[in-house]
Amino acid sequence: MTQAIRTSTGEPLPLPEGIQGIVADWSSDQRAFKNVPWGKAMMWIFLLSDTFIFSSFLISYMTVRMSTTDPWPNPSEVFALTLFGKKIPLILIAIMTFVLISSSGTMAMAVKFGYEKNRRMTFILLLITAALGATFVGMQAFEWTKLIVDEGIRPWGNPLGAAQFGSTFFMITGFHGTHVSIGVIFLIIVAIKVVRGDLDHERPGFMTGRKGKYEIVEIMGLYWHFVDLVWVFIFAVFYLW
Repeated sequence: MTQAIRTSTGEPLPLPEGIQGIVADWSSDQRAFKNVPWGKAMMWIFLLSDTFIFSSFLISYMTVRMSTTDPWPNPSEVFALTLFGKKIPLILIAIMTFVLISSSGTMAMAVKFGYEKNRRMTFILLLITAALGATFVGMQAFEWTKLIVDEGIRPWGNPLGAAQFGSTFFMITGFHGTHVSIGVIFLIIVAIKVVRGDLDHERPGFMTGRKGKYEIVEIMGLYWHFVDLVWVFIFAVFYLW
């Protein structure tokens, strides 16, 4: 239980009533956030705010799709690839999803080896995760090029049906792709710091953290798992619906 606030003589002070009392009670509790790195707490706050943004985008997409009077393009046909003379629906999207979900596994392993202070394995797994993320972004660029050049889809128009298809697609996938690209850059930065021993010696610099701690690897893991989870919802709502 939360300990009461006491005076210098040891007598408990009465808490204010109502909301002020609740705030004062929680602010006096050091156990709720004790030993939590500030970077980790800030990442959770950032991810919470990002959740609201992605939720707004997806809800807007569903609202637009259900309310438009124009025919909505069939994702299985729009995102199909022709291989060996046959059209295979969503094959590229399936590969992209597999690549990104696999990167979550390598990221989790990097966090594990990081806390074991295994610099070599942490460095390798961070680079593998970054490579998988870069591969995902590359395939997304190919997907965009195909839709823009071959299908003629633009953010302001769509020859295949509802004009809102292009605006919602480029907005949602572009925002997510930006997150992945930023994550790849930061993964490479953290990998370099790990292999140089910056986390072991607490060298001054960007994203170093406390001496001998690999908290920054876990913080990057939180961001990366969030990006992967968001893609699962985009895949389900945009491509499978």
